[in-house]
Amino acid sequence: MHTRIDPLADVRGRLVGLDEPGAPVTAPVVVACSGGPDSTALLALAADRGLVPIAVHVDHGLRDCSADEADAVATFAAALGTAFEARRVDVGHGGNLEARARAARYGALDAAADEHGASAVLVGHTADDQAETVVLALLRGSAASGLAGMAVRRGRIVRPLLRLRRAETEAICVGLGLEPVRDPSNDDVSLRRSWVRHEVLPLLAVGAGRDLVPVLTRQADVLRTETEYLDALARAAWPAPSVDAAPAAPLVQLPLALARRAVRCWLGAPPPSFDEVERVLAVARGDARGTELAGGRNVRRSGGCLFLTGPQ
Repeated sequence: MHTRIDPLADVRGRLVGLDEPGAPVTAPVVVACSGGPDSTALLALAADRGLVPIAVHVDHGLRDCSADEADAVATFAAALGTAFEARRVDVGHGGNLEARARAARYGALDAAADEHGASAVLVGHTADDQAETVVLALLRGSAASGLAGMAVRRGRIVRPLLRLRRAETEAICVGLGLEPVRDPSNDDVSLRRSWVRHEVLPLLAVGAGRDLVPVLTRQADVLRTETEYLDALARAAWPAPSVDAAPAAPLVQLPLALARRAVRCWLGAPPPSFDEVERVLAVARGDARGTELAGGRNVRRSGGCLFLTGPQ
């Protein structure tokens, strides 16, 4: 008699973000499911945990095969005994296609969570994704908050797989007899994340003589703890009375390091660049009347206050 191997046994205890004190994830949940190995494994783990997942496939309308991918997710959901929903979004026109697609995708996932009364939106980022995010942040010249990588939890978004490796999600799919979808863009090294994944990190690992994913994810954990503490200090030092207006004088009186962090906290997402933070500080000092930020936002000074306008 052969004992059946449980493909989820080795990873159940390494899921994160689901049992935080004061904010436990409860059923139902929305699972962002592209049909790839990471999100498919996440769907299986959410079902195994009894979270009553709803697999939501978001079609950005950017690839001809997107309808087939949605069909694959529907098949996986049926095999795992979960609900399934397909949503189509309009990415729109303009620069930074990746950022626009991400914003549209999370908007659709949030809407699905609202409609189903879900406690969380689960996304399938792994430790490998975290390491890639840290390297990308380094290439952009990000501050500590960027090098801290992705948070386990941000609002309703939860990333339970940040302690799992990509090879483990592949193994889960194999163990469950599911053939995940393969996104060709993941192998396109003209895209920066794919280039980091397939060329930069392997080359660095050879030079370092070891797997760098645990090193980079540990660094992200340390920096995130420090960043969250310093952010709390910055908010206390410059408590903006609202999300769109704040007094200028107290900001410019802060030590520069704390003032920069306070501006980042006030502006929120999308995270401002170093140059944008410096321009906001110049407005606060009165060196400029206003400045434009990414995403169509603007900061101007009037009557001793800074005003943030535009999409938020």
